Amino acid sequence: MAATIKEVARKANVSIATVSRVLNEDPRVAKETYKRIVHIANQLNYKPNILARNFVKQKSNLVGLILPEIIDEFFTEIIKGVDEVLYRSGYYTIVASSHKYKSLKEELITFINNGLISGLILLAPELNPKLILALKKSSIPIVLINSDPALKGFDKISLDNYNGAFRMTEYLISKREYTYLAHITGPSVNNDSELRKKGFIDACRKYKVKYSIQAGDFSKESGYNCCKKLLSGKNKPGVIFAGNDMMAIGCYDYIQKSGLKIPVDIGVAGFDDIFVSQYLSPSLTTVRINIENIGRHAADTLIQRINNELEVPNVLRLAESELVIRESV
Repeated sequence: MAATIKEVARKANVSIATVSRVLNEDPRVAKETYKRIVHIANQLNYKPNILARNFVKQKSNLVGLILPEIIDEFFTEIIKGVDEVLYRSGYYTIVASSHKYKSLKEELITFINNGLISGLILLAPELNPKLILALKKSSIPIVLINSDPALKGFDKISLDNYNGAFRMTEYLISKREYTYLAHITGPSVNNDSELRKKGFIDACRKYKVKYSIQAGDFSKESGYNCCKKLLSGKNKPGVIFAGNDMMAIGCYDYIQKSGLKIPVDIGVAGFDDIFVSQYLSPSLTTVRINIENIGRHAADTLIQRINNELEVPNVLRLAESELVIRESV
């Protein structure tokens, strides 16, 4: 059972108020007393109640992070980057998922209005006008991870989706000489997905090559099903450029199940460069956006905004992309 503040006070032979002042780093506490109480608290493995400390100090050291899902490797890398920066700055991360079946607006109101957190990071590939209005009314700093170029008025981390997709498609056409390409998109309401699709289409049109589009949803299952449709027709593409690595993995599953070989029979490329991509057989050619850095950039921007260290009203940081050429094309 965890030690209480009463037990720390009893062993240190001081009042509970003195222990509380030490834990809240009150400068009025004598240096020797401070050292002794901290030592005893560590000995007893005392863990202070964070919510109670926030109430006393009238300042929260908690930051909210809302993600669409928490099961995907992409999102776990975001969490890792955010938590690393926040913890180093003395903040703790509360992670929540805006599940498809829940109202994101309700989630936002819960986080923003209960006084629990001092700032919020929100990964929202799509935002409707009502949500944007709710965010703009917020009394706490908010950083968005969102690639919608039309979304103004927020500190924002944006992904280099369009250029990454354009350059990958250009590479597949000009370097690998594919003449018929297919692209599997993410959800149509997702800004990242739409920008990646636009980059793909613009590159195909620039080089006047044949292409086709299949609508996925960023899941491995949708990659599998879309690949099945693409390879069931009379005219098969020479390469499939999936809108993310998870869908590319779904393509791998169907292609290998069909007895075909990558890239001998068909090439596959992805987007994101999640950790597992390099260990696929063959290793996946993909577009890398350092996902963990996205989380770091978001957390760093939020901390600066909380500490009033930013002189400009809105910060825009671009998470740049690069091609990672491996063995799958």
